[in-house]
Amino acid sequence: MLSRSTLSISRNLTSKARPRAAMALATKAHDAIKFGPFEVFLITPHSFALVNLKPLLPGHVLVCPLQSHRRLADLSPAETADLFSVVQRTQKMLARRYFPDPEDRLSGSFTVAVQDGPQAGQTVPHVHVHVIPRVARDVGENPDAVYGMMAGEKGNVGGALWDREQGGEGDRPMPGGRMDPIEDADRGARSEEEMWKEAEMYREDLGDMESA
Repeated sequence: MLSRSTLSISRNLTSKARPRAAMALATKAHDAIKFGPFEVFLITPHSFALVNLKPLLPGHVLVCPLQSHRRLADLSPAETADLFSVVQRTQKMLARRYFPDPEDRLSGSFTVAVQDGPQAGQTVPHVHVHVIPRVARDVGENPDAVYGMMAGEKGNVGGALWDREQGGEGDRPMPGGRMDPIEDADRGARSEEEMWKEAEMYREDLGDMESA
């Protein structure tokens, strides 16, 4: 299993060379595996955006914090604000290129997703946000099919990087996080009392956490 990650961005602001990011992951034996370079198209003080090795749909890109973090909750407030500002900025750019009407951001949609940990399907232990432009019938009649694609081998970025760099040796990252579809008819609405009790439980948990 991959145990830790580091990220380095190399760029020359005085040249016209394309910025690249090289991600190095370490195995249990702490042997560095170079996963890169990737093509980066945007760098900010805390974040960067890059094209995807295995895009599920046209325009599927990734937005990541510059500092290596495994989990979204590990980001500082400044990093979090910058990360999602880059997500929004990237959405606006992609809408102009991929939506049916480039001047109308409502003519298409986006799937914006974070697989926050291996149980949620994360195969590279560095926080990254998937930004995927969506148009009508891009994955057939069921737009939710993209979530199954993301959790399966089609979305296994870590596995694809391993294939390219390792040639079949060591522990290959495996996809995960797939959720079986649940029909709306099988999801009964809860009572107001049930929801009130749950909300009260979370209010107490937040109070305990923030007073600790």
